[in-house]
Amino acid sequence: MHTFIQLSKLFEEKFNIRHFSDQPETLYGPAQYILNLGGKRIRPVCVLMGNQLFDEIDNDAYYIANAIELFHNFSLIHDDIMDKAPMRRGMQTVHTKYGESTALLAGDVMLVKAYEHINKIKLPHLQKVLSLFNNTAAAVCEGQQLDMDFENRDIVSMDEYMHMITLKTSVLLAASLKLGAILGGASEGNQNHLYEFGENLGIAFQVQDDYLDAFGNPDKFGKKVGGDILANKKTFLMIHAFETAKPAQLCELKELIKNNQADKVEKVMQIFNDCKVDSWATALKNKYLQTALKHLDDSAVLSVRKKPLQQLADYLMMRES
Repeated sequence: MHTFIQLSKLFEEKFNIRHFSDQPETLYGPAQYILNLGGKRIRPVCVLMGNQLFDEIDNDAYYIANAIELFHNFSLIHDDIMDKAPMRRGMQTVHTKYGESTALLAGDVMLVKAYEHINKIKLPHLQKVLSLFNNTAAAVCEGQQLDMDFENRDIVSMDEYMHMITLKTSVLLAASLKLGAILGGASEGNQNHLYEFGENLGIAFQVQDDYLDAFGNPDKFGKKVGGDILANKKTFLMIHAFETAKPAQLCELKELIKNNQADKVEKVMQIFNDCKVDSWATALKNKYLQTALKHLDDSAVLSVRKKPLQQLADYLMMRES
């Protein structure tokens, strides 16, 4: 059984090529640029991990892993435009470096390339794989739209936010694992357990991501700390602060959201600290992590085959960047 690190190296060896034509360079250069920024490649490697949980890794798993990574980067390019994000993985975002129009097209051509990879897999799995990929891609777009909608609302409930981040973040991780399981010949029950493992792990991952945006080290995180606060994003932290702040703090928080004053991040962080959102977020992260591990434990597979996925969960929860 390969570990996440070992599978990451195997995937990177196959993925670290030029994925696009040479011309026009003004289109394909920016598309290749974001791929060259690297990243953890968590989602495509999850395809391989879901596959090896049930069988030897099928070559088709690499095609699906490629598609997942291309789709993920397509979504990142477009998300960065919508979020007006200047940095990605410690470097300029595609739209900042090349302009918004080119960035949109670069994202579009990535999605096309993703479908090219899916089209290469063997026919017995193609329909189920394509259906899951399409449903997941639509869910990610729905989640991003809800995320933007929430920016224009004063109040968002925890349930609404949970639904949004499940769509935007968790389903792609869950689907990546399930796609690998499908190729590995897993039973429907085992496929569902692995999906639930990924979905709950994805929520824990997002809780941590929200936490790091406020409390993380910018040198390790690769993003500007407090970006979610400046963008008035309704994160786990902000929603909990709204639900637990004292009346005077709540009024101040609402005023800070309306006005982008110079010390906005500092003042919001003070309210976060007063409401102890850091310890609350840590407890919430652990709750979803344990639910994820329970689904992995309930899957009908030898325990020794589950160890790489258990290690993956530990690895993601120790993430600092």
